[in-house]
Amino acid sequence: MKTILLVLITVFQISTSLAQDIYVVSKANVNFTSDAPLEMIEAESNKLTGILKISDRSFVFRVPIKSFEGFNSSLQRTHFNENYMESTKFPHTVFEGKIIEEIDFSTPGTYNIRAKGSFTSHGIKQERIIKCKLIIAPNKITVSSKFTVLLEDHNIKIPTVVSQKIAEEILINIELELVPK
Repeated sequence: MKTILLVLITVFQISTSLAQDIYVVSKANVNFTSDAPLEMIEAESNKLTGILKISDRSFVFRVPIKSFEGFNSSLQRTHFNENYMESTKFPHTVFEGKIIEEIDFSTPGTYNIRAKGSFTSHGIKQERIIKCKLIIAPNKITVSSKFTVLLEDHNIKIPTVVSQKIAEEILINIELELVPK
């Protein structure tokens, strides 16, 4: 009887520790800004999803392109989805990779880290290193990052007629919260 109880306790502890290894996005906000000479365009999404596996520091995050809202008009949003991002053909932007730095996820604190991986947008995959701030708290990890994306790196074409209204370099700002699965 003691052996069975010991085995059950061990299995429970192993499954609990494995569950603590995977964190999932519980809240997120992704926004972008295009600051061109003639127009500033801003849009945001709270539909980012993803996971972080702390044992090997691997992650995958994705955001549906059609989930972005804001813009200066509904026509601008339509052009964004249909003409520039081709969101029916390329429905998501994805960042998948690993945290470079060794981190003790059991120690609460603020860490400046670099995430290295494949950033895929508009069907074009690009290796990136993105700086992030990680705040580790009991049962929660908060991630924030600001970085830029060059449209030409992802083969996003802007017609000459609107080139003064859409920036060639887009500022991305991400805030997300992860909790144990």
